[in-house]
Amino acid sequence: MKARIPTLSADEIALVRSLPIFEDQAVLALNKPAGLSSQGGRGQVNTLDELLWAFAKSSGRRPVLIHRLDRDTSGVILTAKTKPAASFLGKALMARRFDKTYVAIVTPGAPEPRNGEITTALRREEIGREAYMRACADDHPDAEPSRTLYRTLAEGPAAALVELRPITGRMHQLRVHLASIGRPIAGDVRYGGAVAIEGAPAPRLMLHARSLSFPHPDGGKKTVEAALPADFEALARKAGLLA
Repeated sequence: MKARIPTLSADEIALVRSLPIFEDQAVLALNKPAGLSSQGGRGQVNTLDELLWAFAKSSGRRPVLIHRLDRDTSGVILTAKTKPAASFLGKALMARRFDKTYVAIVTPGAPEPRNGEITTALRREEIGREAYMRACADDHPDAEPSRTLYRTLAEGPAAALVELRPITGRMHQLRVHLASIGRPIAGDVRYGGAVAIEGAPAPRLMLHARSLSFPHPDGGKKTVEAALPADFEALARKAGLLA
């Protein structure tokens, strides 16, 4: 069945064309804004997957998403521009050869210890039409082994800036792992995150995919970094986490 080609507005085309942070013959990396679904959106707006038609060639080929980010997470997301690149990168992702680094604003302060590893198992739970992840015992029948490395980058009076490296890739892993140690991500109302820090509103989930390292289809390894978005940087400054 031929893929449906969505009708994109001039604003949508301008938006997605403003997102690339690296491109070559094989891959296209974007800095996804918060609020944009990677795939399977809620129907009101086009998803990033659909917006990629703005990069379609005359042959009808367009970049293909290799992985996803949560709707309210900003940062690096990778696409492949050719079928061989998509196959290569998909296999590398399944083999856990991608190294993802995130930053998050958490409350009420730095984790204890400030640097460490979270290995709490997670399980999926459906509530109505929504899916959640829950921390659980390792021997729970639905337990999924999960592992996150973290380190504190800065600490203010009421919040901390934390770097995160997910070793496994469970849904909502970083969000639930941080909540499980009493340091939920600011703006994460689903998992108990603060809606404000010392009077400054957290406008959304304050989680940003800062860098992605991956084996390149043409050989070697490539690292792509995405600058902090304005809303994240503004709250981090107000919380005393950035100079």
